[in-house]
Amino acid sequence: MFKKKPNIKALAPLRSSDRRKIADQIIADYGIDVPPRDTADEAGTGQESATIGVGAIRNALLPDNSQSARFTTTAGKDLKQVSGTIYIGKHPAQPQRVLWIKLEDKLLPTVYTLWSNPGLVPLLHTPDVVLQKLRGGADLMTPGLARGPPFPPKATKGSVVAIASLEKPTVPMVVGICEIDVASLQEVRGAKGHAVRGEHWDGDELWAWSQGGSGGGNAPDEIEGWDTYGGESSLEELLNDVTVEDSDDAQNEGGVPIPYKAAEESQGKYQNEFVEGEDAEPFERVGVEGKELSTKEIDEIFWNALLYGLHHHRNINRSDPHHGLSFPVNQSALVSNLVLPFLPINSSAQAATLNIKKTSWKNAKKFIKAFDKARILKSKDRDGGECVVVDVDFEDPAITNFVPYKLPKKETAGAESGGAGGGKAITADISPSDSSIGQKLNKIDLYKPKEQLAPIFAASKANHHALYLPTELRPIINAYIDSEKLVSDTNKRLVNLDPILANAVFDGSTPLDREVLAKGSVPRDALIDRILKSCSPYHLILRNTETRDTVKAKAGHAPKISIVLETRSGNKTVTKISGVEVFHIQPQALADELQKTCASSTSVGQTAGSSPKKPMMEVMVQGPQKEAMMKALEKRGVSRQWVEVHDKTKGKKK
Repeated sequence: MFKKKPNIKALAPLRSSDRRKIADQIIADYGIDVPPRDTADEAGTGQESATIGVGAIRNALLPDNSQSARFTTTAGKDLKQVSGTIYIGKHPAQPQRVLWIKLEDKLLPTVYTLWSNPGLVPLLHTPDVVLQKLRGGADLMTPGLARGPPFPPKATKGSVVAIASLEKPTVPMVVGICEIDVASLQEVRGAKGHAVRGEHWDGDELWAWSQGGSGGGNAPDEIEGWDTYGGESSLEELLNDVTVEDSDDAQNEGGVPIPYKAAEESQGKYQNEFVEGEDAEPFERVGVEGKELSTKEIDEIFWNALLYGLHHHRNINRSDPHHGLSFPVNQSALVSNLVLPFLPINSSAQAATLNIKKTSWKNAKKFIKAFDKARILKSKDRDGGECVVVDVDFEDPAITNFVPYKLPKKETAGAESGGAGGGKAITADISPSDSSIGQKLNKIDLYKPKEQLAPIFAASKANHHALYLPTELRPIINAYIDSEKLVSDTNKRLVNLDPILANAVFDGSTPLDREVLAKGSVPRDALIDRILKSCSPYHLILRNTETRDTVKAKAGHAPKISIVLETRSGNKTVTKISGVEVFHIQPQALADELQKTCASSTSVGQTAGSSPKKPMMEVMVQGPQKEAMMKALEKRGVSRQWVEVHDKTKGKKK
């Protein structure tokens, strides 16, 4: 839910009475044992001790001097707006953190609360490769449950649970709500459907919140007090034992494959349903026993990946002087678009290993500087320490002579870019190729004369049913003027009107027409311009080697691409672009590129008002992304003059 940054209102101090009330609600909701008031010790101070015990529990759950704030965010594929309250406090020797989330009437603990209060909620387990997906917003599917059955008795439908990995079984990393009665499960192999809906996790925006903007806190390696229910089955044993139904059934239920032995393993057919969600990508079998790569080997893999990326762009964008790149390229975009898609990741274990932090360079900036030193590219530092690439020598032998290697056929769990500023790797059987990149477009305006103008074209024996360029119409009109001897004797720039021009061109419907008819003459340029306006407009958009003879003209003026900036949900800016199809641009391919370039979420939907039979699509990108869209269009041969920009985020002038 909190993958995207929520809109948090101003913090307000929590009154002591409200704090106690909220803490008592937590105690009741989570069934926390409280010392009974009638228990007396030898000194006869039982009631006082019990009161102290309740106060300590309250303080552990919601410390003194806690604060609260309202928030709004969006959740789900339909971006449904959600609002609630967060409670912020400070445990001993720790900075201020978000400790509780209130959604409707349910109070959810954050991971910080669970790290300080072991046993507060039932703890479930899953393999680490699955947990990484849950930390991206995916839901846990039933086959992903580990260390059971039996499962914790309190893990019933609708209850709040925590999820930890098998590698760190005592450290909760995800907070969610059970969508089934997990405690009653007798078998998870072959089961289908959602088990836990993730609400908050280590790494989301609430985890990252801090008073001074210092970011989230690191999880401990081990926490005493958590009941690690179930057996001690290893990750390899779990993956070998789990089996499910065929892939068609799993597709209907939703979920993402994670490898394990199935009845058809000999044929290479794996099916699994461990996680489900927008970031739940398929991945290969985990090589638990695989060889660990050395730093030198990881360096070589990253070096070759960038060479592969540059070699690929050089080959698919030969006509573009910059081979599809728009300089300067920041370090995040370079790693996301030219390195990560070309890493030979064949397993999730390799995805975890192939991280730029594990190279000798440690971050993207030093990695780029190494290529600069090799004179393959040029870079410079910007204010703030960011490194950008300003040029690439695509004729360097290291690029021209590079021999591509085979990339995995399936997507795998992505390697993070580390110092590149975030991002996810996408590996595919072939690298993304958009045929519109580097295309040459030519927009031509044509005019078809109306029937009343036929006598003008007859003078030069031209076909008045044909389509003409403005430059082709001028000599035809001049030929008629000369043949009818309409040039004024006193001023060669003026043309005397004859009945054909007076009736076909100047019909007297406007004051200007009546003035021209009264004078009986008109300037030659004004006459030609008026004839053009009286013709029916047509247009052509020619691509690459297409000509007027091979493409059928369309009626009307050439449409323009529309870019609209508008504000949603109060202060969130989105940028929408539509009308790209007529320029031979695929909306989905454009959305995929903008998602990487802008490091922002994108969506493609039908433009409002377009025909259901021939729908026009609209690409929406989070944030003010006008310039990024302009650069993407220019790479595809679209002139800025063919684009209309409407900025609705600026207030109207009073």
